[in-house]
Amino acid sequence: MADASSIMQVSPVIPVVTIDDPADAVPVASALAEGGVPVIELTLRTASALESLARIAAALPDMLVGAGTVLAPRQAEAAVEAGARFLVSPGVTPNLLDYMLSTGVPVLPGVATVGEVMGVLERGLTAMKFFPAGPAGGPEYLAAIAAPIPYVKFCPTGGVSLATAPDYLALPNVACVGGSWLTPKAAIEAKDWGRITELARGAAELARA
Repeated sequence: MADASSIMQVSPVIPVVTIDDPADAVPVASALAEGGVPVIELTLRTASALESLARIAAALPDMLVGAGTVLAPRQAEAAVEAGARFLVSPGVTPNLLDYMLSTGVPVLPGVATVGEVMGVLERGLTAMKFFPAGPAGGPEYLAAIAAPIPYVKFCPTGGVSLATAPDYLALPNVACVGGSWLTPKAAIEAKDWGRITELARGAAELARA
């Protein structure tokens, strides 16, 4: 259960979503699902994030709702209690990885260097988040990693857009990408759920290698 490989196969894009008002949580998730993206990484960047997560988990049992920006064990614990079905971290430390693995839900730890990839591999995980994808080297960097370590699958996140996503998805070691463009802040504030569904449809149609 610890490896997030199955989560990464659900959609070519995992939406990385920040929600300020919990009242928007279920409509946003519903709009994504309607567009063919039944997965969401809800970031723990707001004070109300756990409430938003719990609302989605309760209202949409078929939605794979995960918690992103997990920085500490207490956040991982609270997220799982709220209903998170997977955990994502921007980076990883031995202590944080130990705790996330102990929760029993799939884990997608963040890495940015070959050494960090090897450290996570030592724990038996082959699914990882590559963050921040753009500043850390982009598709060229991941293509280079594939030569010595071909069996790791990545979800590049950070600076990925609809325009650049195909460059990542064309790589054999990229299973999906993480993107915030599916849920623009302006669309959420305007409660333009149709816009989010439209963007989700475009993401769902992206081809993988």
